[in-house]
This record gives sequence, C-alpha cells and structure tokens, in this order.
Amino acid sequence: MENLLAEFQKSVQNLGVAKKDRLLLAVSGGLDSVVLTALCAMSQMDFAVAHINFRLRGEESDRDEIFVGHLAGKYKKLCYITGFDTSEYAASKKCSIQVAARNLRYDWFKTFIGKSTGQFKFLLTAHHLDDNIETMLMHFFRGTGIAGLTGIPDKNDYIIRPLLSFSKNQLKEFASSHNLQWVEDSSNASDDYTRNYFRNQLIPSITAVFPDIHLNLKKNLQRFSEAESLYQQAINQHKKKLTLIKGSEIHIPILLLKKAVPLKTILYEILKGYQFTPAQLDDVIHLMDSTNGKYISSSSHRIIKNRRWLIIAPMEDVSIAHITIDKNESQVFYPEGQIQIKEMVSEGTGWITVPAGTEVLDAEKIQFPLLLRKWKTGDYFYPLGMKKKKKLARFFIDQKLSKTAKEKVWVLVMDSQIIWVVGQRIDNRFRSNSATNKVLLIRNEGINI
Repeated sequence: MENLLAEFQKSVQNLGVAKKDRLLLAVSGGLDSVVLTALCAMSQMDFAVAHINFRLRGEESDRDEIFVGHLAGKYKKLCYITGFDTSEYAASKKCSIQVAARNLRYDWFKTFIGKSTGQFKFLLTAHHLDDNIETMLMHFFRGTGIAGLTGIPDKNDYIIRPLLSFSKNQLKEFASSHNLQWVEDSSNASDDYTRNYFRNQLIPSITAVFPDIHLNLKKNLQRFSEAESLYQQAINQHKKKLTLIKGSEIHIPILLLKKAVPLKTILYEILKGYQFTPAQLDDVIHLMDSTNGKYISSSSHRIIKNRRWLIIAPMEDVSIAHITIDKNESQVFYPEGQIQIKEMVSEGTGWITVPAGTEVLDAEKIQFPLLLRKWKTGDYFYPLGMKKKKKLARFFIDQKLSKTAKEKVWVLVMDSQIIWVVGQRIDNRFRSNSATNKVLLIRNEGINI
C-alpha cells in the first residue's frame, strides 16, 4: 500500500499542488475522506479540515460531526465545522436534496479559498474511481455528449481531486493496512438516490458479467477524455470559421453554416454557451430559410435572421435591433412584433382605402433596402403634417409616452432618414399625395393588410 502513497504524492504534484500550499480538505468522516486526510498527513502537507452537518440523518449526522472533530485533533489540524437545514433550503430553492447539499457545500468551501493571508489555495475532495465511473454511466444514460463521458475533472479551478485514479477497494485496503477508522453513512445503503442505485444495483450486476469493469471503464474514461480533446479542437476550428464577433454579438454566415457537417453538432456547440437547448436546434435550422427578422430566444439570448446572417445577441442588448429589409419582403419579424409591407397601384389618385393602423407612403420615394432599428438619442424626423423636423425625444414627450413605451420604439430608416416611427407616425416627406401612382402600405402588429 506504500505504492498508493507514492502515486498519491505524484498525483497532487501533477495537479499543481506544492508543499508550501495551504490546503482545505472536505471531510465527511467516511472511508474516502479519512484516507485522503491520512495521505495528506503522511505527505506532510499543510492542511486543515472542513466538515458540513447537513442535518439530514438526525443523530447520525451529529455523530459524523463529532468524529471529524476528533479526526482533525488526531492530526493536530484546524477543523472548520458548519451546519445547514438542507431540507428547508431545498424547499425554498425548489431543488432536490442532492442539489441543495452540493450548492451549500461548495458555496461554504469557496469562502475559505483566496489569496488573502490565512486563506487556502486549494480545496481537496475525496472523489475516487468508483465515483468517476458512476458519474460517467449516469451521464451516458441521461444522453449527455462526449464531454459527459469524461467523468469528473481531476482539477476544476481551485478544486483538486487527487484520488480519481484509485478504486474504492484500493482505499479500503490502504485504510485496513494503516488501522484507519471511519464512519458509515446509512443512506448509502438506500437506492432512493440515482447514484446509489448505480452503485448498489447496476454496477454489481454488470460486474457479474464483466469482472474487469472497473479497469475497463477506467481506460475508457481516459480514451473519452482524449477523444473529447480532439473533438474540441475540431469544434474550435469550425467556430473560428463560422463566427464573427461584433461587440456583444456573434454573426454566423448562413451559406457557410449550411455546408457545415455534421450541422446539428456544430450548431449546438456554437449555441449552447448562450443557453439554447438541443430541442431548439431544428427551429434554428429552419430559421436559416425563414422570413428576415424572425428570431428564436433562449433564457438569455436571441438568435435572429438578418438577410444572409444569423445573429446571436444578449436579450438586453439593443445592438440586435438592426434588421435590413429588402424590396421583395412582405413580412418582417422583430423583437416587438412584426411589420407587414405591401406595394399597390393607387390608380392615379394617390389615395387608397386602408384599415385603421395602416400607414400609406409614396412608393416612388422609397428606395430599398430599408433598415429597421431601435430609435436612438439624436434621431429626428418630420412628423406627418409638419414641415419642420422634430427630435424623437421631443416627439415622445408631446405624445406623453412612458419611459417603458419609449424603450420599445423602433424606426424604419432609408439612407439615414427616418420614414416611419413604428406604431406612431410616418415622416411627412414620404407621404402619399394626389400625384402618387404607387403606394407602400406598412402596418405594425402583424395584422394582414
């Protein structure tokens, strides 16, 4: 078992831990964390112990807390202990007990990590090979991508997991050979939790057929990790080719995207960082051939069709509000609704009967493409019926628009000239008159003309 100590010391060194570093050990009192504590002590590392009482198992939870305190005393190390009402937290956050415990655990641990005097550089946890295999299998059956098959990372920011290459049996043998004492968590025997079912039922059943399952899956974890590295290299090449960063926006050329193979995989890898889900991929693919200005939203971003581009932008970012409209487009979607456009012959009168809410412009004065965008400070136009220009800010005051209403106003622009303050008023310079032969009908809210 001295080999395990040497391998452990090599592991922490490879993970960037130096002897001078102050370490915080997450210790539950179970076999795994007791072995971790012993290995750190035998390696003469500078560490302290941290324990959380989640108050989920009554007297057993209190027993664990007392045990960890004595364990730290055995090694003459500082011991930090706290407790949480995990059930109440889970109810208030509407999450599972497992998620609640994980959030409480790592939020508390993080308060100890930093560069200030007295703080710790790394947090060490006792996750081992069996935990890693269970995680990989759960990810596999849940349908995660290749990244999920790589299991638990051995290093994640300040968190170090130096036991991931050691099996539970190896840790038991080490504990027995060094007469280590630990406490058992009675909930581990229950199959109520998914992980426990994998640990107590599924993996033992598979082991009966494939006795070398742990060794084989350990090798697979390494292979998946290497494959995932190659996969990310290929994805990064596609991202570099397909994405153009403009401020807070990501611009994707539709023609190039359509040629990408495999399309769904590459598209998902581009979009997943913006909270889009795999279930939305078909809708995004259809968006490439949809009406200009149409969009799909995630919880944080919007992807919008703008002529030959798909544009990803934050929901609150007004820079997404630039939609080009070509002459042949009759319907344009934008974040506040949709606009319908229709050209008609006025039969030499310049006048035509239209439904209320439809604006009439002189089509011969309009040159495409037009630009639909959010209004901005300094914008002005010539309100219908007026020969003098007026700034939009002043116009909004006259119209008694609220701050919220003003934030939702868009304008239709031609060569830097506003021809329509959408939903409010057209520009007097582009109105139809008795000499107009062709009129352009425009209407907001998506009501058919």
